[in-house]
Amino acid sequence: MSDFGEELTKLAEGEDGKRESSVLSNPGMHCPWLQERIETVVTGGKKKRDFAQTTSTCLSFIQEALLKHQWRQAAEYMHSYLQTLEDSDTYRRQAAPEIIWKLGSEILFYHPKSNVETFNNFADRMKNIGVLNYLKISLQHALYLIHHGMLEDANRILSDAETWRYGEKSSSQEVLINLVQAYKGLLQYYTWSRKKMELSEIDKDDYAYTAKTRNMLSQSCRTSTNICALLKTPGVWDPFVKSYVEMLEFYGDHDGAREILTNYAYDEKFPANPNAHIYLYEFLKREKAPRAKLISVLKILHEIVPSHPLMLEFHTLLRKSDTEEHRKLGLGVLFEVLDFAGCSKNITAWKYLAKYLKQTLIESQPAWVEEVWKPRRSWWPAFHFSLFWAKSDWKADADLACEKAFVAGILLGKGCRYFRYILKQDHEILKKKIKQMKKSVKKYSIVNPGVCT
Repeated sequence: MSDFGEELTKLAEGEDGKRESSVLSNPGMHCPWLQERIETVVTGGKKKRDFAQTTSTCLSFIQEALLKHQWRQAAEYMHSYLQTLEDSDTYRRQAAPEIIWKLGSEILFYHPKSNVETFNNFADRMKNIGVLNYLKISLQHALYLIHHGMLEDANRILSDAETWRYGEKSSSQEVLINLVQAYKGLLQYYTWSRKKMELSEIDKDDYAYTAKTRNMLSQSCRTSTNICALLKTPGVWDPFVKSYVEMLEFYGDHDGAREILTNYAYDEKFPANPNAHIYLYEFLKREKAPRAKLISVLKILHEIVPSHPLMLEFHTLLRKSDTEEHRKLGLGVLFEVLDFAGCSKNITAWKYLAKYLKQTLIESQPAWVEEVWKPRRSWWPAFHFSLFWAKSDWKADADLACEKAFVAGILLGKGCRYFRYILKQDHEILKKKIKQMKKSVKKYSIVNPGVCT
């Protein structure tokens, strides 16, 4: 690691090649009080190196420097921390390579004077020293190169890691190898996707189109094999699932795509993941699946993320259902969306609620409204329907204010401040709508006339 130590020394220097203030002649440390601690510890009248105390102190300073984004100081501390590779304690010596890799890669990723060549040198040395971490280091090395647009180099790193073995193959090694193969598959998928875009501009009757399609199919099969192996392992594999399903659909394997997405969403071995249900819903929607099937998928998403934008589509599906239970749930879904502050300005949600409230009351289902309104009666008025919000909403979006005013009038009666404020506004375009809103509230409000809130 001596070469890397020299690199760290260079990174710790300022723009003029000199160290920052408080720098000692020792190239590895610039704090006098830390330097003294590192070099000697007096024990029984004798001075000797105390690796445990030294490295522990140095590690604390590295962590503090990273938290404060003091990359030059962190690089300088790291230079001194490299001595832990010579620790006489077997456990600390074996743990050192992984710690050095994690901290060193963080420093090199953000250091203003770092570059790809420096990172490559560091990664190559760490692979030789931290042989047990070879696969992890290779993965992060490849991701670093991908971040810098060096896709061919990243693919080479992953190819080397794919064939790497150390001792007996363990379960942890197998998972990492699958992950390496999957990321290699993603790189191949990127190439495949780019070629697919190119093919979209070629005449499909052209012989060249057919030849290129065959080549792409051969490549995609290898990619699918890499990714498919990973998807059998429980985890969150969103980008891999999306790319794999896209290729399966492109080549007409809809059953295979459906099976992958269904397992990803419903297999209990996998962690709960909203995206799994989103991907399955979008696929079924493309396949024009029956409404009942779409509802069943979104029902689970609703339980996980009740404020998700797809809940408006969920409401639409429920509203059109022939099942009374679904239509009732459709009302609750809208209220739950608007329970969240991030959705409070969603005019589509308010339009849907205003329309569906009126439809529900016309169909003589006031009990449905009472059921969803009861737990919100104590906080929705201040949350949505205060005089402050009436003035703010009208100024920002008059259409939104009108939709909210109608809902406020239905739920709180014509005495509601929000409703009364909007009713008094003079707006030529919305004049007819406000007049109609007044009539509807008088007819359908669930509050007795004259009750003021």
